Amino acid sequence: MIDKTCDSLARAVADIHDGATVMIGGFGNAGMPSALIDALIAHGARELTIVNNNAGNGDTGLAALIKEKRVRKIVCSFPRQSDSWHFDALYRAGGIELELTPQGNLAERIRAAGAGIGGFFSPTGYGTLLAEGKETRVINGKNYVFETPIHADFALIKALHGDRWGNLVYRKTARNFGPIMAMAAKTTIAQVAEIVPLGELDPEAIVTPGIFVQRVVKEAA
Repeated sequence: MIDKTCDSLARAVADIHDGATVMIGGFGNAGMPSALIDALIAHGARELTIVNNNAGNGDTGLAALIKEKRVRKIVCSFPRQSDSWHFDALYRAGGIELELTPQGNLAERIRAAGAGIGGFFSPTGYGTLLAEGKETRVINGKNYVFETPIHADFALIKALHGDRWGNLVYRKTARNFGPIMAMAAKTTIAQVAEIVPLGELDPEAIVTPGIFVQRVVKEAA
């Protein structure tokens, strides 16, 4: 019997190792798997490479992980905003590495990893510092930069409901990066508000099929 449910948040993240590359879903706080991040902080893994849209908000979630100095490098598109003070302070002190990637390129690099694509050419970033050291090409008279896929050891994502097979549905914009991150990681861990009986999810509403999910845990578990 296939059963991907975990009985605790701690057990769900227990094998995330030092130096792992971890994708974390969310657009700001929308769709951020805060319960899994808290469990990861308690677990104690260090020297992590984090892939996320931004670099944390306030003092909770990803910002708390950065505050605890567990992150060696972050790959994101929007690292600085009014409440990203933990990243800002650490970056200015030389305590964290940043790989800045335009948001569309970030999403497509993650999607490319999940789709098994070896890379793609994008016009975004051409002629800027972001293109330094990368292959460029003129296609149909337009300049492009070659971008590589982003793979991860783990993906921590948040969904609304999941079943024991790992099928997931999302709530509105909380969907954002979760589906493509689930496809790009070796191990995907989904935090859900409710684990429903098998067959209760409408197949037409399932966004992430269970084949891309290895663990499902209830956020209040």
